[in-house]
Amino acid sequence: MLFSWFNAKEANRFGAELAQIFIEKIPLGTPRTDKKFAIKTQRALDQIALRTRQFQVSHTLNLYTRAKLANNFKWTLKDAGYESTYVEELTEWLVKRL
Repeated sequence: MLFSWFNAKEANRFGAELAQIFIEKIPLGTPRTDKKFAIKTQRALDQIALRTRQFQVSHTLNLYTRAKLANNFKWTLKDAGYESTYVEELTEWLVKRL
């Protein structure tokens, strides 16, 4: 029972899935000064927030699994080439919704 607390397989997968949603909606190199950027970003974040709520209904997240989910989200975006400070902002946004 105790070991199930450390099972973060689904959380890791879901963190990467959320990052992929963002990568698909806001491709690397999209100018942030573009007026459409804010609209596209908000739509992507709305979709991520909805998917997060749906995931939380069927999965119990503890402190460890939340951290793993957020860390996988963060590193998937960093590995894709997104700017570090921007990734930190996105990860903080996600953590507030977990």
